[in-house]
Amino acid sequence: MENPEQRDQDKTLICDPTQINATQENEKIIEWEDFGHELARLWSLTSALKEANEKKLNLQEKLQYFIQEHAAQVKTESLTRLNELEEMRERLVARKVMMGNMSTRCKVATEDAKKQEKMLSAELRSWLVAGTSLSVARKRLQESNRTLNEKRGYIKLKNMQRKLRARQQYMISQVSLLYPVKSLVGPAQEEELESYPSSSRLGNSSVPKPINCGTLTILGLHLTMRPFTKMSFFTDKKEVQKSATALGYVAHAVSLIASYLQVPLRYPLRLGGSCSYVNDNVPPAGPTTLDLSWKTPLSATVKPVEFPLFLKGQDTTRAAYAIFLLSKDIEQLLNFIGEDSLGPRHLVANLKELLRCVQSSEFIDTS
Repeated sequence: MENPEQRDQDKTLICDPTQINATQENEKIIEWEDFGHELARLWSLTSALKEANEKKLNLQEKLQYFIQEHAAQVKTESLTRLNELEEMRERLVARKVMMGNMSTRCKVATEDAKKQEKMLSAELRSWLVAGTSLSVARKRLQESNRTLNEKRGYIKLKNMQRKLRARQQYMISQVSLLYPVKSLVGPAQEEELESYPSSSRLGNSSVPKPINCGTLTILGLHLTMRPFTKMSFFTDKKEVQKSATALGYVAHAVSLIASYLQVPLRYPLRLGGSCSYVNDNVPPAGPTTLDLSWKTPLSATVKPVEFPLFLKGQDTTRAAYAIFLLSKDIEQLLNFIGEDSLGPRHLVANLKELLRCVQSSEFIDTS
């Protein structure tokens, strides 16, 4: 088969006169005897040229195939690399965001650590100061114990106690001068707190101490309990007012004695002269005391209730209970100095007994 390029070249040689002349000049005269050999040679050259062209086409096709395959492979690898680069870029952005968050958290943690360090340093300083104060107090306590263990220290302590009790005795004697409790000799007109049953401070039915048959007065006023138990329309209002005033005197005297003896009263008093009150810390309704948490303060679980020491505009039951609570306060003070109460019926008598015991010589000599 004739090669197209060879055919085009032959056409060019035929059409171009210069090439025709050049061809004529280069013509080779072949003898007839050599024509067969020359024709065979040309034929073999033509066949070789044809094979060369076919090989060239095959090589071009293979090369084109290899080029396309390589290009596809390169394109695939490029896409893969682009995807990997995109993933790496996304990871880098995520890492940057994470590093930013970590940097922010690190700054916050650093600030918190600085604050904690300041707080801890302040607490450490306070603990050091407290430790120093504690060590000083411990040394003083050891010195005090060493002094007390000695004979002179014990004597000094006894002297200080005697001076303290003498001072308390003097101050309470001034209270007895301010509110004198006296006994008027004669038949008893009224028994104090006659509405209450005879009982001791422990609640047992025992015989109380004998008291003077005379009528007791405080600052010249006799305390009559009949209106507090048998109030009626015909009750003398002056008698009620005098009894309220006498109760105000007793409450004030008890408050002063408790403060001088440094005894917190179980039933605190709110002084107001003839309109004084007694507070009773009543536990709240609902859960029992066992149900209350040990962390709950007493002020949050106990609600104080006031009871009047007078009858004007008040209930007789509440007023009588207020007198009973006032008597229990006097009993508390008597127990504090080591004496027994005459019973809740004898309010003014208990006060007189308290004043007598405090002003006696045994009060100062009590160890």
